[in-house]
This record gives sequence, C-alpha cells and structure tokens, in this order.
Amino acid sequence: MRAWRVGAVLLVVALALAVSAARLDLDDDDDSDVLDELLAIDEEAERGRLDAGGGGGGGGAAEAVRRAQSMVLALDNDNARRAVEDHAELLLLGYAPWCERSAQLMPRFAEAAAALRAMGSAVAFAKLDGERYPKAAAAVGVKGFPTVILFVNGTEHAYHGQHTKDAIVTWVRKKTGVPVIRLQSKDSAEEFLKKDQTFVIGLFKNFEGPEYEEFVKAATTDDEVQFVETSDRSVAKILFPGITSEEQFVGLVKSEPEKFEKLEGEFEEKAILRFVELNKFPLITTFTELNSGKVYSSPIKLQVFTFSEAYDFEDLESMVEGVARAFKTKIMFIYVDTAEEKLAKPFLTLYGLESENKPTVTAFDTSNGAKYLMEADINAKNLREFCLSLLDGTLPPYHKSEPVPQEKGLVEKVVGRTFDSSVLESPQNVFLEVYTPWCVDCEAISKNVEKLAKHFSGLDNLKFARIDASVNEHPKLKVNNYPTLFVYPAGDKSNPTKVSKKLSVKDMAKLIKQKLQISDVETVAATDNAPPAENVKDEL
Repeated sequence: MRAWRVGAVLLVVALALAVSAARLDLDDDDDSDVLDELLAIDEEAERGRLDAGGGGGGGGAAEAVRRAQSMVLALDNDNARRAVEDHAELLLLGYAPWCERSAQLMPRFAEAAAALRAMGSAVAFAKLDGERYPKAAAAVGVKGFPTVILFVNGTEHAYHGQHTKDAIVTWVRKKTGVPVIRLQSKDSAEEFLKKDQTFVIGLFKNFEGPEYEEFVKAATTDDEVQFVETSDRSVAKILFPGITSEEQFVGLVKSEPEKFEKLEGEFEEKAILRFVELNKFPLITTFTELNSGKVYSSPIKLQVFTFSEAYDFEDLESMVEGVARAFKTKIMFIYVDTAEEKLAKPFLTLYGLESENKPTVTAFDTSNGAKYLMEADINAKNLREFCLSLLDGTLPPYHKSEPVPQEKGLVEKVVGRTFDSSVLESPQNVFLEVYTPWCVDCEAISKNVEKLAKHFSGLDNLKFARIDASVNEHPKLKVNNYPTLFVYPAGDKSNPTKVSKKLSVKDMAKLIKQKLQISDVETVAATDNAPPAENVKDEL
C-alpha cells in the first residue's frame, strides 16, 4: 500500500503541474468524487505527506485536487461500457490498489494525458479500479494490472509499450491518426529536440512520391518510435546534422552518445521498420522490468549480458561500449544491475551463479535458447574474442556443472562435466537416477536405488549413478520430470531405457536383469562377493 500511496501522490503532482485549464466534457455527477477513485489517497496518506514537509500549501493542494478531477473519468460497473460508447477516443488505465507497477505507471499516465491535452488531442482519459469493479473490468477488457487500452470508435487497442510519458503519447497519436509530426521551421525543430527522445527523421521534397508513401506506411505500422518529416533541408540539419546533399533522407536519432544512424538502401516500409528495430536500442541497454519484453522480442537474437553492481560497471562501461560499437546491429549488449535481485537472479540461476558477487558476462541466442558464459577475465580483448566466436557459431554453449567429485561411492555422483566420461563413454552398463533436491518423490526413490546398488554391487559390468539436475546440465540429458530413471546399456548408450519410478525395488531388479541379460547365477555370485547389505535380499 505504501508504493500505491507514493504513486498516487505523484499523480496529483503530475496532473497539477501539467494540465491546462481545458477540461474534458464529463458529466457533473461523475466529477463529484473522481479524486477518491482516481488517486486512492485517504486522509492518513495526505497527512503523512504534509508532515514530511508538504505543509503550508493547503490552498494549492485543493486547487490541484480540483484540476486533477477534471482530467480523468472514474469508471465503475455502471458507467464503464457507456464511457467507451460515448467517447470516440478514450484512453483507459486499469489498475489495482495493491499493484506496485500500477503505482509506478499512474504518474506517467497522468503526464501523458496532460501532454496529449496540451497538444489539442481529442482523446478522453479514464481509469478503472479493476479489483473493486471486476464486472466493469471484464466489460472493457482489463484482464491484468496495470492495463492501458485505447478505444477508437469502440475498437480496442491494448498498449504493450514502455511505461513512459513519451512512449504512451507517441503510441496514442499514431493510433488516433497522427503517425508523423511535420516540422517546417527551425524554431519547431529546436523545440522538438528538447524532448530528448528517440525519433525517425524523414526529408522529402513536397511530401510526395512512392518513397514518401513507404515512409508514412512505416510510421503508421511502428507503434513505439515517433516519426517526423520535413521538406526543408535547414530544418532537417537541426535534427540530423549529418545530412549533406541528399534529396531524400531517412535517419534515426537517439538520446545517447551513439546518436545518429542513417538508413542505407531502399526506402521501403519493411526496410525502414527493420532499420528502426535494429538501431533503436543504445549501445548498452540497461535491463529493467519495463523494457524486458522489448529485449526478449528484439530482432537481434544474439545478446551479451554484463551482470555487476553499479559501481563495478562504472569501470567496465566504456570498455563494453567500445566492443559493442564493433558489433552494432549484430549483437545486443545489455547491462543488469545485480543489486536488482528480481532481475538478475533468474538469469544467474540458469548458470548456477546466483551466489556470485563479481562482474559476470554471459550470452544468449534467443533463436534457439542456447546460453554461453565468458570464463576468461573481463577485458576488451577477451570480450571481443567472446563476441566473435558467438557471432561465427564457434562458441561452445555453457552447461551448468558442480565441481568434479573426488570420491566415488556405491552410487557414483555424476556432474555435468563428468556425464560423458561417467555415463556415455563408460564401458559399463549404467543405471542413472536424475533428481532434484526439491523433488517430493526423489528421497524415496534414492533409497531404492541405493538398495539396488548394494544388491548388484559385485557385478563389474554394472554401476549405479545419480545426477542433481538442478545444478548440472548436459546437452544429451533432457529431463523435465523428477525423479527420472534410465538404464544405459554398455553397447548402445545413445538409446537408454526409461525405468518407471512406480516399480517396486524387486521389479526394478527384474527389469535390470532382463535388459542387461544378467543371469540369476551372476546375481547370486555378485551378491556373495558384495559387502553385507541388511534386508536387501528380502526386499528383492
């Protein structure tokens, strides 16, 4: 609730600062208690804010309340469907009071609403507490929190972009018929640059011709990046100083050191869209919860991740940027702050490195799920070689492994690094147990495997082994359910037999003898030569 209140207070501030005197055409009845619904601020939260240093501005706060009320329509079970039908264009925020991401999005939503209003947009704005009004949420398509939906003449458009003011504004303008902003004066270009955003600039004489039509198509199809156009070269040079004598030009401008990218090749919709997709990210993308979906869906399938604390990355950043520049559009470079445990730990767990506290470099190929680990020291030379090998397909994939065990027991411990030598290349028949520590049935099955190992311990051509799949991997061991039991015959290790874990110990022993053609005489002899094992014979 604390995060919700902070977000609510920020929403009041954002609306109070940004909204103009213009008001939406809302019913007076709806306007009376919008603040309670919109912000969910109770008297205790307001008192806490004032006590923390906000006191003394009672009149200003009251005015902020009145102005905030005029901006957003509060929906409920009675008016939700009607609001969609009554407004040609309606931008809706579906939220829940307990949702932290809702609290984070609310001030950005308010900023976007105020910015669109200042631009003269006819879009109306609404919000809906989906937890309090589930019937209304279902009626307007709110299925999770937070949800942003734009209704255009009743047609629903779900927003999946970044939770920033500029991203929301760009998306809404594109969906409501303004895919391209036209700039025809130096003053308008300089004012536009103050927004410090990523945008595509197009220079076209008279705004006509097949190339210009393809540019507009690309602008309409792309939902995220703002497209701007001009026919004046002097205006274009303010936005993209590198323009020379081209009659037509398309470029991408980003708010980072690697700021300008020029489209080379045909001015076709697909080519323009791919150019934008490949170049819109910075040299190093800082991974966040909000941009994670865009990272995963990037057309750049080879991705190199650097995991470290922020202060460590300060020493690495310029070096990583230098390497990233050489692989631009081919490899995406991403930084993950390990202090953000919710972001870093899921990745590091894939490598068995969740307890690491030093900088780590990994890589993913999102086209096939392969993962890689840079085990050399992190420096420019090693990182460049790592990336070259990743790019040309010669980098060996990484598989988790515990350290190689020093001792072998009655049931041999196998790890990722010894799976080949202990199982696939072993001259013996191998009975393998694949387990995980968190598996409910694994402990009981492990005891049965130990009984079998004792019973057959005198046989030289049969050994029992187990591997902990939570911390060990091998490309030829694909298991999804635990425990899983296999018999690897000495003569054909590529075709192991799966053994049902539901079998009794006695039936497992019969199956082993049948599959490996072990006679009763051999079993008796093996048992006679084996160390004493209490109760094993009786159970078998």
